[in-house]
Amino acid sequence: MNSSNFIVRFISGIWRGLDGVRKVLHLLLLVALFLVFFGAISGTSPPMPQRAALFLHPAGALVDQLDGDPYDRALAELLGDMPPQTLVQDVVDALAFAKTDDRISAVHLELSALGGGGLSKLRRIGAAIDDFKTSGKPVVASADFFSQSSYYLAAHADELYMHPEGMVFVQGYGVFRSYYKEAIDKLRLDWNVFRVGTHKSFVEPFTRMDMSPEDRESRTRLIEQFWSMYQQDVEAARGLPAGTIDDFAQNLVVHVTSADGDIAVAARESGLVDELVSRAELRSVLKGHAGEDSDDSSTYSSVTSHDYLAQMRLLHGDDVQDENVAVIIAVGNILDGSHSSGTIGGDSTAALLRRALSDDSVKAVVMRIDSPGGSVFASEVIAQEIQALQAAGKPVVASMGSVAASGGYWISVVADRVFASPATVTGSIGVFGMFPTYQRTLRTVGVATDGVGSTPWSGQLRPDREMSEPMKELFQLIINDTYDDFISGVAVRRAMDKQVVDSIAQGQVWTGRDALENGLIDALGTFEDAIRAAAELADLADGAYGQKLIEIRMSPTEQMIMNFLSLSQKAGVDVTSLTNGPSALESFASGLQELLAGLSQFNDPKGIYSHCFCEID
Repeated sequence: MNSSNFIVRFISGIWRGLDGVRKVLHLLLLVALFLVFFGAISGTSPPMPQRAALFLHPAGALVDQLDGDPYDRALAELLGDMPPQTLVQDVVDALAFAKTDDRISAVHLELSALGGGGLSKLRRIGAAIDDFKTSGKPVVASADFFSQSSYYLAAHADELYMHPEGMVFVQGYGVFRSYYKEAIDKLRLDWNVFRVGTHKSFVEPFTRMDMSPEDRESRTRLIEQFWSMYQQDVEAARGLPAGTIDDFAQNLVVHVTSADGDIAVAARESGLVDELVSRAELRSVLKGHAGEDSDDSSTYSSVTSHDYLAQMRLLHGDDVQDENVAVIIAVGNILDGSHSSGTIGGDSTAALLRRALSDDSVKAVVMRIDSPGGSVFASEVIAQEIQALQAAGKPVVASMGSVAASGGYWISVVADRVFASPATVTGSIGVFGMFPTYQRTLRTVGVATDGVGSTPWSGQLRPDREMSEPMKELFQLIINDTYDDFISGVAVRRAMDKQVVDSIAQGQVWTGRDALENGLIDALGTFEDAIRAAAELADLADGAYGQKLIEIRMSPTEQMIMNFLSLSQKAGVDVTSLTNGPSALESFASGLQELLAGLSQFNDPKGIYSHCFCEID
C-alpha cells in the first residue's frame, strides 16, 4: 500500500512539474506575443514639432531596391551594421509628403554622405526637389565636400552652402577597366571566348590589353551625352551661364590658382556655391527657416526623413485599392535560380510575376528594371512569365532605370510598352560565352589529365582539358543561334526589320535618347509615366486605381523576431550582445567571398550570357 502511494505521489509530482513547465512556457509565449503586439503598435515615430525642417541625409549609393534578404537586412540595420544605401523612392515620397505638410517649413538636404548614383536616379530626385519648391518653401543644400553626384542634387536647392575647408569635385564621366590578356598568357590559361556582336565588349579584358576601337566609339558617344546632360541640368537648376561647369572642370588648376590655392573659394567664385560657412553658421541659417529645436537651442527644429516617412506612411496607409497596378522591381545582375533583392533571380523574379498573375486585384504590371543583364536562360524564364501575364489580359510596362542593357533589354522588350530616361544605358544586344581551361598551367607543375570516353563530347567540359575544335564549333553555333533569337524577338516585338535590328545591335550601347531614335523603346518618361501608361492599357480610370508593390518579404516568424528585437532595443536592451562578433576565420572567409562574388554572375546552365559592361563613372 505504501509502495502504491509512493508511485502515485511520484507520478503526480512529475505531472505537476510538467504542468508547471507548461504554464511557464505558456506565460513566456503570452509575454512574447504581447511584446510583439506592443512593438507593432508602438512602431510610430517620435512626436513631430509643429514647425520643422525635413532633414534629408542620403547616404551611400542611390538605388531602386535595397540589397539583400529582407530579414538579414533588417537585422543588420538593427545592429548598426547595414551598408549605406538610399532608396530613391523614399526621397521622392518624403518630398511629396512635405510639399503639402504645413508643419514642414523647409528642407535641409545634407549631402556629405551621398556615395553616388546613376544620372537617371539623380534626375528623378532633382525633379522631386523642383516639384517641392513650387510650394514656396525653401530647400537648403549643404555638404563638407561635394562629389559630382551630390552637387547635381545640391544645384536644385534655393540655397547652397559648403564648409570653408570643403571642395566641389566635378570630374566628368569616364569608362575605365582592367585588361588581363598578358596575365592569362603568363599563367598559361586558355580563355575560350565565343561571342556575337562587333561591340560586345564584356569579354575584351580576357582577349585584349586595351579598349577596342569599336568599344571606344560606343563609350565615347555615351559619356559625351551624359556629360552634356549633366552640365545642362546643373546650369539650368543653378542659373549658371552655359559652359560654367565644363570650364570649372577643364580648368580646375587655373581656378584654384587664381583663388590662391583655396579650392573652396574657387568654387564660390565660379558661382557653384552661395557661401562658405561653418557648421555652426549653417545651423544659424537653418534656424531662420525652421526655428530652434525645443530641446536644444543650439540647433534647428528638424525631423529626419526616416522618422517623417514612418509617420506619414502610417497615417496615409498604402495605396492599394480594389484595382491596382502592380510594381515589380528588378535590380542587379540576372542569375539563374532564386536570389535575394539586389539580384534578379530567374526563379525568384518569375515567382513575383506569378504572384501578380494570380492576384485578382492586379490589372496591370510595371517592371522597374535596372540591370546590365546576365544569364540568357534566366532572362528567358522571366520573359515567359511576362508573356503569361499578357496572355491573361494584364498589360506589362517596362520602366528602365539607370541601366537596362543586354539581358536587361531582353526582359524589357517583351513588355507592351517600354519607357526609359534620357540617361538610361540600354541596348547592348549581343551574346557571349566563356570557358577557361588550365591544362597548360597544370603541365608546368607536372600534372596531366587523360582518359577515355564513349563520344567526342565526353570530358569536354572539364577545365583541366583543352577544348576540342568540334566543341568550340558547337559552342559558337549555339551562341550564334541565341543571338539570332535575340534580334528576331526584338524585330517582332518592336515591329522592325531584322536587318535593321542587327545593325543597331552587335553589342552597341545607347542612351535612352539614342534608343528612342533607333526604335528600341516607345517613349522617354519617368517611373510615374510608366504607371499611368499601364493604367491606361488596363482601362483603369484616373484616380480609380492603386499601386501594389510585389516584393520578397519577411516571413511571419522573421517579422515576429524583428518586432521582439526592436522592442527590446527600445526598452534599453543591448541587442548587439545577442550576436557574436565574427571570428578571424569568419572575417577572412567573408573577405574572400566578397572578392570572388563577381564570379557568381556566371551560372547560366548553358554558359551563355547577355551582359553589358555598362559602368559610367
